[in-house]
Amino acid sequence: MSYLYLALAIVAEVIATSALKASNEFTRLWPSVVVVVGYLAAFYLLSLVLRSVPVGIAYAFWAGLGIVLVTLVGIVVYGEKPDLPAVIGLAMIVGGVAVIQLFSSVSSH
Repeated sequence: MSYLYLALAIVAEVIATSALKASNEFTRLWPSVVVVVGYLAAFYLLSLVLRSVPVGIAYAFWAGLGIVLVTLVGIVVYGEKPDLPAVIGLAMIVGGVAVIQLFSSVSSH
């Protein structure tokens, strides 16, 4: 159940972060509301995750997958184009999360 909460927390954070750009520095009401509600939901869900998942592991998933997903939203929604070093860096992040999940005894409960 913890990893379901973590997945939902990551999705909420990605939605909030993506809406942050659309909020135009908090000058647009509804994107600003999405930012606040999304971050509140994300942090609440993350607090539930931390009941059973070590904080370092939870944060590695949160940050790593969040970065990759926000980058994908940037590409699809905002037309941003990452260069080759950015793509390599993102691949390394995904690899790091995969190593933690597949090989670390700390991540399994």
